[in-house]
Amino acid sequence: MKTNKFKISRIIILIGIALLGYSCANSENKYALDSEHIMLEDTGETPVLSSVESEEQTKEATLLDSDRIKTKKNNVDTKLKIIKNANCRIKVKQVEEVTMLAKKIASKYQGYVSDERFTNTNYTKENRFTIRIPQDQFDVVLDSICKLAEFVDYKNISTLDVTEEYIDITSRLKTKLDVKERYEVILRTKAKTVEDILKTEEKLNQLQEEIESAQGRLRYLSNKVSYSTIQVDVYQTVIPKEEPAGYHPHFLDKAKEGLFFGWSIIENLTLLLFYIWPLLLLGTVIFVYFKWIRK
Repeated sequence: MKTNKFKISRIIILIGIALLGYSCANSENKYALDSEHIMLEDTGETPVLSSVESEEQTKEATLLDSDRIKTKKNNVDTKLKIIKNANCRIKVKQVEEVTMLAKKIASKYQGYVSDERFTNTNYTKENRFTIRIPQDQFDVVLDSICKLAEFVDYKNISTLDVTEEYIDITSRLKTKLDVKERYEVILRTKAKTVEDILKTEEKLNQLQEEIESAQGRLRYLSNKVSYSTIQVDVYQTVIPKEEPAGYHPHFLDKAKEGLFFGWSIIENLTLLLFYIWPLLLLGTVIFVYFKWIRK
């Protein structure tokens, strides 16, 4: 009988210890949750926005990697993005004539002259102009212009491959647009307090600036790739004329000078009458007075 009572008491003690441990664990979990809630209140962040930035960074990296893999896998940009530039200096017989022909060649192949500077001295005539031409017509136009020369001083061609940069910016732009769309959804549905709204709008403004910067860079690269640049310097040698020892005017020049001189005398005399009219009036009065006294 005593043994049974002893077993029952041991079972009761074990049940009590188990209940005590369970209550302690619940109190610790509750304390941890309260502490986490207090920390969020102290920092001014709600659970929605506190997880957005970390999730955004993870998603941005995931999207960026997936976009790069998809771009490489599907060969989205099969055409290389090459920027072509050239500059040449050629000697010609007539600068004006060659310049006009070069403009006609550029216009024929859908190009245009973007810059032109002409200089003329006693020894040389020189004209420097820049042609923007579609990339597929680059070689044809450059060769056609060089054929107009008597002598080619130099011809330089440079290329720059921007394919990797173009693909990278395109992938990052797509990622930024996806993240921006996600923040817009958060602003419409989950941002409840004024602080949450302001933080979300601030992040949207930052994303918009980055998106516009990426779009501007893509437009710049597309323009540089689509239209190549050719800078052309054309010049001709001029034999200087001897300057005359002195100047001897011709008869017509002398007659013209005499006419101008005579007209200037008449003009000055007429103006003189306007300046001395009081003296003329006084002299007339004195002359009439003395003539009347004599009578």
